[in-house]
Amino acid sequence: MTELKRKKKQVGLLGGNFNPVHQAHLMIAEQVGQKLGFERVHLLPSFLPPHVDEKKTIDSQMRLEMLELATEDNPHLAIDTRELTRQGKSYTFDTMKELTAKNPDTEYYFIIGGDEVAYLPKWYKIDELVKLVNFVGVKRPGYGLESPYPIIWVDVPQIQLSSSYIRQQVAAGGSIRYLVPEKVREYIYEKGLYREI
Repeated sequence: MTELKRKKKQVGLLGGNFNPVHQAHLMIAEQVGQKLGFERVHLLPSFLPPHVDEKKTIDSQMRLEMLELATEDNPHLAIDTRELTRQGKSYTFDTMKELTAKNPDTEYYFIIGGDEVAYLPKWYKIDELVKLVNFVGVKRPGYGLESPYPIIWVDVPQIQLSSSYIRQQVAAGGSIRYLVPEKVREYIYEKGLYREI
């Protein structure tokens, strides 16, 4: 049994709407994966986030194409499209149930920001979910480290950057150079995305 546990692959998961993917997403995935020694970190774009406040988003195919451009030169990052394929509301519990059933040889680590840790008690089927996946918390200034659930805390550089800020910058005609990978920036302008908020 111990031998079996030792042989399990360790894979990180970073979920999100990625509307658009930006440098902070990529830096967090890379840093956490490297610090915890994961075989790989999978970026997990949601089809429809299960938030109470419905978020407007662009077509999932465009979000996926930007993710592909952002990760194409990084062998440590991969994209898992199962939530896009499944459609409907993207509950982490459903995803983890499917992943763990299909990959019993893999141990999964779900990466969330320090701000999200406080919301864990409200997550769908959270008590069952914590039995399927390990949570990795990325420390954020102004947020505590307490949680009723086990969290592996990781320090990464603090970048105050959000997809909503990037969308606002584009709509206002501002620069997003260095905020997103260059190929993502080109894609946004080529497709005329986010010109209106």
